[in-house]
Amino acid sequence: MARSLTQLELLIELEPIAEANVNRHLSMAKDWHPHDYVPWDEGRNFAAMDGVDWDPEQSRLGEVAKAAMITNLLTEDNLPSYHREIAQNFSQDGAWGTWVGRWTAEENRHGIVIRDYLVVTRGVDPVALENARMIHMTNGYRAADVVRGRAAAADNTTLRADAGFMFSVAYVTFQELATRVSHRNTGKVCNDPIADRMLQRIAADENLHMIFYRNMCAAALDLSPDQAMEAITHIVKGFQMPGAGMPDFRRNGVLMAKHGIYDLRQHLEEVVLPVLKKWNIFDRTDFGPHGEELRNDLGEFLEKLRKDVVRFEEQRDRSLAREAERRQKESILI
Repeated sequence: MARSLTQLELLIELEPIAEANVNRHLSMAKDWHPHDYVPWDEGRNFAAMDGVDWDPEQSRLGEVAKAAMITNLLTEDNLPSYHREIAQNFSQDGAWGTWVGRWTAEENRHGIVIRDYLVVTRGVDPVALENARMIHMTNGYRAADVVRGRAAAADNTTLRADAGFMFSVAYVTFQELATRVSHRNTGKVCNDPIADRMLQRIAADENLHMIFYRNMCAAALDLSPDQAMEAITHIVKGFQMPGAGMPDFRRNGVLMAKHGIYDLRQHLEEVVLPVLKKWNIFDRTDFGPHGEELRNDLGEFLEKLRKDVVRFEEQRDRSLAREAERRQKESILI
C-alpha cells in the first residue's frame, strides 16, 4: 500500500488546484442580496411591540413545507460549526483561506434569507424556531464523529485518524449536493412563488459549492487514490445529513422522505451515483490492492442501497395509501 500523505502534504500539493477552482468559482458566482427575496410588505409587529403574536392560522405553509423549511434553516444556522470544520481541515492560508472565507460568507446568506422569509410571512412559530436554533447551535456539529460512528457500526472499522482533509472534502461534496436537492424540492412544496424563487437561488449557490469540493476531491483521488478512496467509502456508507441531531430531526426527515423532498432514491440517484460517476470510481485503474478492496466494498454497499430504495418506496406507498383512505373516510363522515 502506498504511503498516505499527511494533511500538510495534501494541502501543499493541492493548493494550485484550489487556487484555480477559487478563481473559477468567483468568475461564476452571482452576487445576490437576501433582502430582495423577502416580501417585506407582509410584515407586522409581534406582541412585544404592541402587535399580534404568531398563530398557526397565520401560516400559508402546509405541514410538509413547514418541516422542510425548519430543517433547512436549522441546518444553515449551524454554520459556525461547519466553518470550524472546514477551517481546521483546509487551513486559513493562501487559496484555502480565501475559499473558507468566501464559502462561509455565501452560506451565511442562506440562513439570513430563510429566517427573514419565515418571520415576515409568519410561516412557522418564531419562538419555537428560536428555541430549536439555540439547542442545535449549542450542540454544534462534528461531521467526523457522525460518520466514524456510523461506519464503525456498519463494518467494525474506523476512519484513519489523519484523514481530516480527505474526510472533509469527500463529505462536503455529497452534503452540498444533498442540500441543493433538499432546498430545490422544498421550494416546490411551499406553493409560494416567492419561497420557490428564494430556495432556487440558494440551491444554485449550493451547486457551485459542490463543484468546488467535487473538483478538489477529484484532484485528491489523482494524487493519492487509495487514501481518497478510503475516505469516500466511509463517507458514503456512513452518510448523514448535517442536520442530524436537531430537535424533531427524525420526524421532519420522515415527512420530507415520505413526500419527496429528500428520500433514499434521490440520495442514491441524484447525489451518490452522479458524484461517483464524475470521479470515475468504478473504471479507474490507479487503485492499489487496498483501494480495490475498498471499491468492492463500496460496490456491495450500493447494491444493498438499491434494494433498500425499493423496500422504502413499497412501505411509503402503503403508508400514503392508508393516509389517503383515512382522509376519504373522514371527509365522508363530515
